[in-house]
Amino acid sequence: MRLHGKTALITGAARGIGLAFATAYLAEGAQVAIADINRAAAEQAAAELGPMAHAIALDVTKQDSIDAGFAEAIARMGKIDILINNAALFSAAPIVEITRADHDMLFAVNVAGTLFCLQAAARHMIARGQGGTIINMASQAGRRGEGLVAVYCATKAAVISLTQSAGLDLIRHGINVNAIAPGVVDGEHWDGVDAFFARYEGKAPGQKKREVGAAVPFGRMGTAEDLTGMAIFLATPEAKYIVAQCFGVDGGNWMA
Repeated sequence: MRLHGKTALITGAARGIGLAFATAYLAEGAQVAIADINRAAAEQAAAELGPMAHAIALDVTKQDSIDAGFAEAIARMGKIDILINNAALFSAAPIVEITRADHDMLFAVNVAGTLFCLQAAARHMIARGQGGTIINMASQAGRRGEGLVAVYCATKAAVISLTQSAGLDLIRHGINVNAIAPGVVDGEHWDGVDAFFARYEGKAPGQKKREVGAAVPFGRMGTAEDLTGMAIFLATPEAKYIVAQCFGVDGGNWMA
């Protein structure tokens, strides 16, 4: 019960990594706002997770949706102690095939969505005067470029930079801002990633997924549950002196 009495808003929490975070936080005693663009999926997840989970409709690309979603979460839980900026999109294409529409959508979700949800949380936390925790989801892709993944890599590099800047600015208010950088995480998301590589590298379906899993020093791809320990730790008092850092949880893929 390390998060007993705490409240958290998690974006993109109706499935995948966000849902794993929500499940872990609830097990540690927190209330959780399952914030997702798909309200029906958020409501289903919240119903399955129990009365301490609250479904919130939130589109991170629209400021009015962010404002309304945070207001609803605060009204239902009383406060927001923790924000996990988890909502994100992925795409892949050679440089000469990147479209402006694809670029703009990834930056709208992965970068602007992260920034303005962080801003909404910070304003609330500053007004309350009791500090808080903000965790941004970066990626090993933000540590270095990849030939077919230029836009996604750029967005996650921006998330790391935003984490550093926000962390340095907000710690004076007692708000700890840090990031988690997963490696390759198995699940529904990676089925789509595998399809991109099948298209551009001429690989059979599933081949890229097998290759990247075998290349992880730990010996396998990660799971959403592999990330929950860091997400819990960063929200506890034990992490209060950790400021503006990005933690790789990637099975040894990247050594920072």
